[in-house]
Amino acid sequence: MSFVVGAGLLAVVTAVACALPGMFVVLRRDSMLVDAMSHAVLPGIVVGYLITHDLRSPVLVIGAAVAGLLVVLGSEHLARTGLLTGDAPQGLVFPALFSIGVVLVSTRATNVHLDTHAVLVGDLNLAAFEHLSVSGVSIGPRYLYVMLAVLLLVVVFLAATWPRLVASTFDAPHATLLGLRAPTLGTALMFLVAVTVTAGFHAAGAVLVVALVVVPGATALLLARSVSGMLVWTVVVAVAGAVAGFVVAYLTDAPTSAAMAVLYGAVFAVVLAVVRGRGRRQGGARGRLRALVATGHD
Repeated sequence: MSFVVGAGLLAVVTAVACALPGMFVVLRRDSMLVDAMSHAVLPGIVVGYLITHDLRSPVLVIGAAVAGLLVVLGSEHLARTGLLTGDAPQGLVFPALFSIGVVLVSTRATNVHLDTHAVLVGDLNLAAFEHLSVSGVSIGPRYLYVMLAVLLLVVVFLAATWPRLVASTFDAPHATLLGLRAPTLGTALMFLVAVTVTAGFHAAGAVLVVALVVVPGATALLLARSVSGMLVWTVVVAVAGAVAGFVVAYLTDAPTSAAMAVLYGAVFAVVLAVVRGRGRRQGGARGRLRALVATGHD
């Protein structure tokens, strides 16, 4: 497999793996929590490396996912006190964790390729550089199979929890009364988001991975007339943005992940302009989805 084909496939798989759980993040109005989470995973990655001294170890992913989950649990705990409102809890938790990670990188991991620039913006082309070979034949980037495993995990989770996840997303108190463990399911979803963000970290970094998680779902929300329709549109936007971004990056010699983020923003802007031109409101999209779920017409 050529480097160009492997890097293109990695871009698409990474985009879809991030976008699928991101759809529910958008519906739950927790988009900025992804930004907090993407920064907070840094200390988990560093601690995992200090334990294993191996940047490929799955311990790094687990440690980073736990650190990301700490943002969710810590923010929820501070919010329940009633002493803080809005996104202030997130603003307290994630800068502290990210700062700890920066200090650890600067003092304990200076001898490895784990610098703050790579952490912030990532490098998809670098992630695609190391190929996996079978009998001397390249079968694609090694990291591609990591992201395929993450994508499979996401698909299995969504398939196993879809009805309950939809119900708890639109009406968590009612879902709890029906016997569904909405808070537990929400925590499981956020842990999955943390795993996905961590996996996408190498390709997109802490800043750009937010675009991969949030923008396809936000764009799909403007277009969809059902929850399942939103799922389809999310995948379509994720794939189209990844392919277009990769092509633009290849032709202009620009960073692939940055080009993908720019293309996602451009697609969202175009869709928003078209939707507004037709007299439809963004809030109405979520309202239509809520009505369809409530009446069982999804």
